[in-house]
Amino acid sequence: MTASKTSERPEPTRSSIVIIGGGVTGAAVAFHLATGHKADAVDITIFEPRAEIGRGLAYDTRDPVHRINVPATRMSILPGDPEHFSRWMETTGSVADDEAAFRADGNVFPRRGIFGNYVLSNLQPLLASGAVRHICAAVTGVEKRHDQWHVTDTTGQTLVADILVIAATHPAPVAPRSLRRLAEHPRYVADPTAPNALAPIRADDRVLVVGNGLTSADVIASLKRCGHSGSITALSRRGLRSRGHATFAQEPFGDFLDHPATSASEILYRVRAAIREAQAEGQTWHAVLDQLRSQGGGIWKHLPLEARRRIVRHLRPYWDVHRFRIAPQVEDVLDAEAAAGRLDILAAGIVDVSTDGDIIDVTIKRRGKNGVEVRQFDAVAVTTGPAHGNVLQSQQWLRQLGDHGFLHLDPTGLGLSCNEQSNAIDADGKTEPRLFIAGPLARGHFGELMGFPQVAEHALLVADSIAANL
Repeated sequence: MTASKTSERPEPTRSSIVIIGGGVTGAAVAFHLATGHKADAVDITIFEPRAEIGRGLAYDTRDPVHRINVPATRMSILPGDPEHFSRWMETTGSVADDEAAFRADGNVFPRRGIFGNYVLSNLQPLLASGAVRHICAAVTGVEKRHDQWHVTDTTGQTLVADILVIAATHPAPVAPRSLRRLAEHPRYVADPTAPNALAPIRADDRVLVVGNGLTSADVIASLKRCGHSGSITALSRRGLRSRGHATFAQEPFGDFLDHPATSASEILYRVRAAIREAQAEGQTWHAVLDQLRSQGGGIWKHLPLEARRRIVRHLRPYWDVHRFRIAPQVEDVLDAEAAAGRLDILAAGIVDVSTDGDIIDVTIKRRGKNGVEVRQFDAVAVTTGPAHGNVLQSQQWLRQLGDHGFLHLDPTGLGLSCNEQSNAIDADGKTEPRLFIAGPLARGHFGELMGFPQVAEHALLVADSIAANL
């Protein structure tokens, strides 16, 4: 975009950058662009329908039981300054009235909304100065005309961008096909992250939670906070519940980049061996998984496509429950409910669903057992996680870009194809130099890109890639 002349010398040309999605990923990309060495060369606009940027789906919650799932010392918008968020909390007194945030080992797990406040606070000066512009609207269409992107929103306005960054939210979960007949049931919760989604569930309802990950844990904790006293069954194919954090501080253990593995089985062998070595030295599996996480990008690079697919197909569920650990406050709730007999964790699949009035009959088959059984529930909540393989159908503008060949699903099924600079790779395998994929939708190429520490690092990479090409 070229500014008009105000003197005899023309002002330098500035590039118009549009970021679609103003959650933590989009906010972090904008922050690094607007504070980087090429800040004077860019006009930055974020499309985000929420009133505030930097929160997104994860940190827009006001539920006090929803907490960040990693210690505050690892949550920073500045990858080189891991204590940045912790210092901000101390300066602002954000957790002064929240005793439960502080754990005996010294770690702090504040409410998730507090972290959203932190991200927003870093963007507010940039918004106030005009360095970053927030358009509070959803995008409805994107077209490429010549070398520019024409972005249309729900108000009907169109903005022209030189560079487009896709920092879209996670696609909504896709319910198992057998549950779709419950769509009209008054206590069927297809997306528990939607505002007041759990409100229809009554205190004594028998609840089926489909899924056993972090969202499942949030749902159970939220129900308990609201006074729910009925039974809860959490069901997933393998019955794997998110693991908790170590009870004492540990440094990452092992080395997976020295002669990197080239197969899924080799990675599994080396992880198990490292855990045995760690335990012999008084550490736990947490230290090994922390090292695996920190070296994840390098490990992923050395894996051929088929090995990546095998990991996604066979090992990902085990990785997820060990890597994405549950906040200790939420873990305490789940442990108490299980000990009281109100929470049942099942490894099973859903065979069929029927209703008798408001009663929901669910036929399940337990893992490793013959035959089926029927259980009755009053409510069902789906917490199966984002449907990344369905991302190109999740929003109209993404479908439009996919239909025109500008976007292509990553062959691992984890998101959108991109290269080492996070440029999108189109359906013909060619790089789109003015189209970038930011955040979790790029993890098919980068490997580990779901936790905020990795999202922050990737946001900086995207900002640097853009700046390098201005």
